[in-house]
Amino acid sequence: MSTTSLPAATILGYPRIGANRELKRALEQYWAGKTTREDLVQAAAQVRAANRQRLNELGLTEAYTQPADHTLYDQVLSVIAHLGAVPARFRDLLDENGGLDLDGYFTLARGEGDRPALEMTKWFDSNYHYLVPEIGPDTPIDYVEYALADQFREALEQGVEARPVLVGPVTFLLLAKATDDAPEGFHPLDRLNDVLHAYGHWLMDLQNVGAKWVQLDEPALVSDSWDVPRERILKTVKDAYTWLGASVDRPQILVAGTYGNLGDALPVLGETDVEGVALDLVAGQVPAAEDLAALAGKSVVAGVVSGRNIWRTNMDEALATLRDLQAKLPQGTPVTVATSTSLQHVPHDKERETSLPQDLRSWLAFADQKVQEVQVLARGLAQGDEAIAAELAEDRAARESRQNHPGTRVAAVRETVAAVTEADRNRSAYEVRLAAQESLGLPLLPTTTIGSFPQTADIRKARAAYRKGELSEEQYAQAMRDEIAHVVKLQEELGLDVLVHGEAERNDMVQYFAELLEGFAATEHGWVQSYGSRCTRPSILWGDVTRPAPMTVEWSAYAQSLTEKPMKGMLTGPVTIMAWSFVRDDVPRKQVADQLGLVLRDEIADLEQAGIRVVQVDEPAIRELLPLQSKDRAEYLDWSVGSFRLATGQAQDGTQVHTHLCYSEFNVVVDAIDHLDADVTSIEASRSKMDILPAVAEHGFSRQLGPGIWDIHSPRVPSEEEQTALLQAAVDALPAKQVWVNPDCGLKTRGYAEVEPTLRNLVAAARNVRERLA
Repeated sequence: MSTTSLPAATILGYPRIGANRELKRALEQYWAGKTTREDLVQAAAQVRAANRQRLNELGLTEAYTQPADHTLYDQVLSVIAHLGAVPARFRDLLDENGGLDLDGYFTLARGEGDRPALEMTKWFDSNYHYLVPEIGPDTPIDYVEYALADQFREALEQGVEARPVLVGPVTFLLLAKATDDAPEGFHPLDRLNDVLHAYGHWLMDLQNVGAKWVQLDEPALVSDSWDVPRERILKTVKDAYTWLGASVDRPQILVAGTYGNLGDALPVLGETDVEGVALDLVAGQVPAAEDLAALAGKSVVAGVVSGRNIWRTNMDEALATLRDLQAKLPQGTPVTVATSTSLQHVPHDKERETSLPQDLRSWLAFADQKVQEVQVLARGLAQGDEAIAAELAEDRAARESRQNHPGTRVAAVRETVAAVTEADRNRSAYEVRLAAQESLGLPLLPTTTIGSFPQTADIRKARAAYRKGELSEEQYAQAMRDEIAHVVKLQEELGLDVLVHGEAERNDMVQYFAELLEGFAATEHGWVQSYGSRCTRPSILWGDVTRPAPMTVEWSAYAQSLTEKPMKGMLTGPVTIMAWSFVRDDVPRKQVADQLGLVLRDEIADLEQAGIRVVQVDEPAIRELLPLQSKDRAEYLDWSVGSFRLATGQAQDGTQVHTHLCYSEFNVVVDAIDHLDADVTSIEASRSKMDILPAVAEHGFSRQLGPGIWDIHSPRVPSEEEQTALLQAAVDALPAKQVWVNPDCGLKTRGYAEVEPTLRNLVAAARNVRERLA
């Protein structure tokens, strides 16, 4: 085994969808049958080559500075495929060697026919979604001769000695769920030895092609939210890395503990023979000297540049952190300056955002700028402040510009937030509201959708033409009204009970509001991967928030004028607007959340004035921001729930307030969801086969709940029978008067060819269960 040192500066990962979303387009064309497998493979190779070339141009030219972390869909799915660890319903897709071909790989992610896809949920406290492994005692887990070393070999041909990146074995097993047929007491961690066997072979493969370092990501170690005792997790860490460390034929191992503090896992890793440990010093802090003593003889990677946000790094604070770390480490310990996490969470390059004001742009650092920041900080750490004097001066000037900008502190906004009382966050008792809402005339098991309908090519063309000035404002508005009329008519024909206007006018559930509120800015090219080929373009929440005018009333009122049925007004909640934006880091998040709650409160009042009696305030991200350490959760839940209640607290008794959550692990935040005090909560439940229901029943949830019966993230059309079975499970667990019937999420990403038959089946499922109950 070699003993090659890590470079002075590196990153833990890089955006992988392509600077212009080339991989997204290649994937979707392949799935649509418009291109061949070879076309997709070539497109992916071109994205990887372009990324390596760009990182070279940015100065990451030393060996092992560049991560080889590319995946065609998801990093966890790639490990599942490499292990051949597929659930029984996909077992026939395995070849004679236990591996999956490309179509099989995508079938796990997207489902097929009667086979639902793997469950999908949030990657720690980020907006990225990973696919959940399903592991049981009999799940095949083996070394499948996948060419895991191909990315390294491919990079080498380009003159780049890359550092392969893989989800670590402990994190992989902690992220997994037990299969439905697993015996009581089984946990995926029970399969550790089988997983380590495969990892050992992969390390040998990498050694054989010349790799000197490999990065194993272990973010699960920073969280205490797992369903196994911490003592077992620490023992698993010790067993795993003692075994892997003892292997002679392997590259050096860098274990990356990202998204928080490694805590008591740090000395455990220090006792093993791994050669490096990466610390997240943005979400976490510099460990105590006694804990760092365990890292004697190892390389330490210091993550002082955030991989999660787009604000430029405070160079003075980062250098102070690096020097504090260096002073506490055993003397002579090599320190590599790095990003705190992979840069997959941020866009490529701020210099492309020419429409942003220059002062705002000067405050930002996207992925490419963060690559430059780690190198500047490494030079400053090695040579002193004078070596980077110009960069420090530029950083201080940008920071002063941001602090003094009039939009970052608006006196009227701060005064309104300061005047908020507890009474502003409280509605009448639920029983009073329920009685007032009877006039809506809804049946047992009312049917609805979550909000959006398909964003067709015609809608996108109209929006693009309007943006270019090719459509007048009135022509664009008429195109949107025509689409709304189509959506309303379709819902009436299908027999839905509570309708939506379909959100044709909205480019995104957050960006739409960001473009109508002061304190936000929108990017042109700021795309980040959410899952698979799905990308989002988070807005930048940079200042105090105000609402110049109503944002949704015109569209909702028009839709309501077309029908006698209740029409939902659709709003995005304060926490989700924050979570799915790049939120400012210069004021407490509670302050930002309450500012957003106040502008939404005003919007709800305007909707009520326009005759809208059902309002949905979506909060799919409330679980996403939940701190990974339990000690930090009470404070977070207090302000996050409080901002929702501020938004809805002044709604009239007869206004039915809905909220929606997806990929939210209801059982983890059931108390918080109860405290939201919404009249109706809809939640993702179909991929997990309604496994939220025991937590709901145990909690005694007393208001109304819509557990989704259609997984909209898969192109499948769930049958009437399938949806009936899921709905029956819901009414078996809850009083039928509490249950709503709806999909898991909005229908924006689906096509009408899937939406119409599935909604017909959904309405039929509600009818079937109503008849059984009768």
